[in-house]
Amino acid sequence: MSFTAEQLETMRQASENTFPFVSRCGVKVLELGRGYCKMLMPYDLNINHVGTMYAGALFTLAELPGGVVYTTSFDVRKFYPIVKDMSIRFRRPAKTDITVEVRISEEEIARIEAEAEANGKCDYAWDVELKDATGEVVALTHNVYQLRKIGM
Repeated sequence: MSFTAEQLETMRQASENTFPFVSRCGVKVLELGRGYCKMLMPYDLNINHVGTMYAGALFTLAELPGGVVYTTSFDVRKFYPIVKDMSIRFRRPAKTDITVEVRISEEEIARIEAEAEANGKCDYAWDVELKDATGEVVALTHNVYQLRKIGM
């Protein structure tokens, strides 16, 4: 499955404006493709009381690719995703814009979709690194999602 530039732009805009909360955070989709996204959480809109990025903003940035990658990977007319579990480990204070990148392979997309088709659902997981403007990892997350078949 490939997408036109127009389709990718529609997905990018939808990803940045899915929820009012996400829009207020200023999240941007920097890159988007089949099974892939790179997103940015701006520092200046998400500063906490001690001058670093708010922990909830970091958690949000780590979770959002689940929905974005879903739209580029699976048949949205047949399946929907949920977050089953997520953990975060903060490594150092975030004092710049923060990025996250997630990629799943064609083989993994096919496996997930086939299992969800056969069983009504399929769990899948990935690990994420949140990086500052210098490339330093500020937080690590483990994300577990479930793809569910609509109507099951």
